[in-house]
Amino acid sequence: MKHETNSMPLVMEAPGTQWRVVKGLEGMAAAYVQLPAGADFTPMLKGLPDDMCQCPHWGYVIEGKLNVKYQDDSVELIMAGSIFCLPPGHTIWVDEDTTFIDFSPEKEYWDVVEHVTGKK
Repeated sequence: MKHETNSMPLVMEAPGTQWRVVKGLEGMAAAYVQLPAGADFTPMLKGLPDDMCQCPHWGYVIEGKLNVKYQDDSVELIMAGSIFCLPPGHTIWVDEDTTFIDFSPEKEYWDVVEHVTGKK
């Protein structure tokens, strides 16, 4: 089963932003995310437990850099060309245009998507 990134369902679109997600992949969701410099998920996660994403993600940064803050207040920079695993209890922001893909458990991922987009 394959999905072309430009034909994946669009969850959110704004200037410089595309968030596309495919559900139903054996219990997983796949996302293709393009974020412009300055994008920050932190304010959008307010109201979730600990005001952080509680879904684990496995992925790859295609271009740019992901700044990740974890529940213990540690911060990590994930550069283009890196594979990542983000455990529950994190937030992300970018300082430059960034594109990444991630794979996540579908139910947990969709709970976060609905919270962030306000589409419950």
